[in-house]
Amino acid sequence: MFGLFQRVRRRQLLADPVPEAWRAILDANVPFVAHLQGPLRDRFFDLLRIFVAEKHWIGAQGVVVTDEMRVTIAAAAVRLVLHLDLSPYDALTEIVIYPWRYQHRNTDGTPQDGAVLGEAHTWGTVVLSWPDVLQGLRNPHDGHDTATHEFAHVLDIAAGAFNGTPELRSREDYRPWGAVLSRHFRRLQRDQRAERKVLRPYGATNEAEFFAVATEAFFEKPRQMRERLPELFDVLAELYGLDPCDGCDGAPTGTPRQA
Repeated sequence: MFGLFQRVRRRQLLADPVPEAWRAILDANVPFVAHLQGPLRDRFFDLLRIFVAEKHWIGAQGVVVTDEMRVTIAAAAVRLVLHLDLSPYDALTEIVIYPWRYQHRNTDGTPQDGAVLGEAHTWGTVVLSWPDVLQGLRNPHDGHDTATHEFAHVLDIAAGAFNGTPELRSREDYRPWGAVLSRHFRRLQRDQRAERKVLRPYGATNEAEFFAVATEAFFEKPRQMRERLPELFDVLAELYGLDPCDGCDGAPTGTPRQA
């Protein structure tokens, strides 16, 4: 019954045109959208509208949630599943938006060391620093994208655990996935040159962070990854179903990966 209700609701939602103001928001904040063409662009906007409508958006520390925040953050989430579907986000119920980086507190109320840019939790919540979301998406080639990083964690936990292995397309994909990601994770931990040129050091923290950092680099530094870490590029391209290179082999951003 829930599935039928959801389908009907989504059909009604998609009957309305995309708000014109959303296009201006995406032009300003999310450069990759400009490269999407034809049916792929239409699919992006369909998934975008569904994601915005179905999630709860919560402002923290005085933040008043705006359409700019919803649309910008949702765009980052949708890019990861543009050639999949929205089901990995089914358990994600709310996005909490902070006005800046924030700190966790100890049990005695004192702040912990280190500022937090974003988090994904097992109970269906993503927390994001709005300025860091904007910085990451507006600068699409530095390999650091807070929103993309956290939504990669959501894909990871949708498969059952934060362990760097989201649900893959087939059973045959798990063995090469495990071998390739483990090998590059260990190399990043050893600070090897090829990995350092593409991946942020934070990816050496654990397997879950490695997957999220690798996803950031896959979308933001695809040329470098394909040239320096081709095996890692290939397994991520298989997962996401696309080649994100802008101009690589003449392919526009988001071009579906050919079998």
